[in-house]
Amino acid sequence: MSGAQVLGYIAKLTSTTIHVAIVCAGYNASRDVVTLVKSVLFHRRNPLHFHLIADTIAEQILAMLFQTWMVPAVRVDFYNADELKSEVSWIPNKHYSGIYGLMKLVLTKTLPASLERVIVLDTDITFATDIAELWAVFHKFKGQQVLGLVENQSDWYLGNLWKNHRPWPALGRGYNTGVILLLLDKLRKMKWEQMWRLTAERELMGMLSTSLADQDIFNAVIKQNPFLVYQLPCFWNVQLSDHTRSEQCYRDVSDLKVIHWNSPKKLRVKNKHVEFFRNLYLTFLEYDGNLLRRELFGCPSEADVNSENLQKQLSELDEDDLCYEFRRERFTVHRTHLYFLHYEYEPASDDTDVTLVAQLSMDRLQMLEAICKHWEGPISLALYLSDAEAQQFLRYAQGSDVLMSRHNVGYHIVYKEGQFYPVNLLRNVAMKHISTPYMFLSDIDFLPMYGLYEYLRKSVIQLDLANTKKAMIVPAFETLRYRLSFPKSKAELLSMLDMGTLFTFRYHVWTKGHAPTNFAKWRTATTPYRVEWEADFEPYVVVRRDCPEYDRRFVGFGWNKVAHIMELDAQEYEFIVLPNAYMIHMPHAPSFDITKFRSNKQYRICLKTLKEEFQQDMSRHYGFAALKYLTAENNS
Repeated sequence: MSGAQVLGYIAKLTSTTIHVAIVCAGYNASRDVVTLVKSVLFHRRNPLHFHLIADTIAEQILAMLFQTWMVPAVRVDFYNADELKSEVSWIPNKHYSGIYGLMKLVLTKTLPASLERVIVLDTDITFATDIAELWAVFHKFKGQQVLGLVENQSDWYLGNLWKNHRPWPALGRGYNTGVILLLLDKLRKMKWEQMWRLTAERELMGMLSTSLADQDIFNAVIKQNPFLVYQLPCFWNVQLSDHTRSEQCYRDVSDLKVIHWNSPKKLRVKNKHVEFFRNLYLTFLEYDGNLLRRELFGCPSEADVNSENLQKQLSELDEDDLCYEFRRERFTVHRTHLYFLHYEYEPASDDTDVTLVAQLSMDRLQMLEAICKHWEGPISLALYLSDAEAQQFLRYAQGSDVLMSRHNVGYHIVYKEGQFYPVNLLRNVAMKHISTPYMFLSDIDFLPMYGLYEYLRKSVIQLDLANTKKAMIVPAFETLRYRLSFPKSKAELLSMLDMGTLFTFRYHVWTKGHAPTNFAKWRTATTPYRVEWEADFEPYVVVRRDCPEYDRRFVGFGWNKVAHIMELDAQEYEFIVLPNAYMIHMPHAPSFDITKFRSNKQYRICLKTLKEEFQQDMSRHYGFAALKYLTAENNS
């Protein structure tokens, strides 16, 4: 087939859905999948259907990511990898991919019987061309060819890498399974399941285990049945591991198509052109995923229910309204990547466990280590970052001994979009992804007192939070000093208050926010005491995980916490101040949003409008009891 014919064939294919299967397990592989998918989406002109064989962790992460990404003409289906373990667990495997590295063997059984062909990709792949070109290669298969593979570019299967090196049998150099074209319908007819199982059983008698996971078994089958394979040109899988012959491939072929980082060293692999490849990879790693939401030219995508609802909601807004941008933000769907780093935590069995919940942007990263030193319990954080900033955060976290030693911190990336800081959306994301019965709704600029985690767990029992609607208040203080000798006790804190080293929070600029806490009473209190709601009250509270969410209409600075506390009061929560708890706000430069609030009259007008609408909504929802909020606001 000539080049012109191939292009003509690709043109016909632009309405064809291309099916891609990927095996993905765990937190790190989920991050890798995103970069691979970005590189595919960047070049594609076709509808795509991803078939993700994922463990529970990867499915939770990637289901939320694709749901919030809302890329047109992309469908995603998940297949439970944990249910497939029994199919391959009998095969001992030394490869770092573990049991999941064997699951490509069972795709004929796992994927829908109606699916005739699929491109199978490892997670460490980067595309440099339109995947439709690879799909077009299926057209070249002849006879009994059912597997499309690139020759292995290392000497592994030649058995000469070291003394007594004994690889699995392979045809010549063997084949690399990082990129596979599978003709599923023909494989099923050939009884592929039986074929690979018999081969694996036979070889394991002598080999005892696989070294390169599924690749060893694929190669052993091909050695016995060479007619099964169609050899793909090497540019469809340029393998960048140490000691590969990949340089010979792209020296001959200038048009690279697929880069495969198939070394445990990944980007640190030895290759004289590694800088070029690394830059290609980093381009997609840091590429703004929002730009990939574009519609395919000449290929209208199927109507998506979520997308249709969003468009309907947006169409009901008045674009001439001076507060249009504020109102629009409430409906913006932000791409969300849950558990960006490894997370492992089992809540305490006594049902008293508390998660600290907060949100932040790039300029507050420096607070993370300090908070981790003050709070040993679980933490759920929503980070508002661009794609490039997410990678900076990853490097920062991986370079921190303090953060890397903690596996009970959930980092959830909410990607930047629009002109406002969606503070309450971030809080809701962090709140939704806790595994404990209680949560401490904090802010990133506060350091909790040492021992607060254990104190709160005892208070949960003392105040019977499990069976009552209570919000436990942690009194808030602040320092104007960047270097603070943090008080080790309430007595020490009171002494610092008297000396003017510490103040009650926002004492200078917004007394109403915390005045109802009654700091004068707190000074001598030895038991918890109840306080009443007042206008503009915004304490930091510990509540059950079933408490209401924050209202998304409030973005940036102003009323985002006040509205939430008001709703707790409307739902008849009791506000109880803890006598031996405290938190201290650390100084920082004013945020961009508070600057906008102070300098932009329209910003203040819109905030006032949103407040009034929120109060009206409260009256409608909670009836007569909510009238006091309107009265209190008018009197304040």
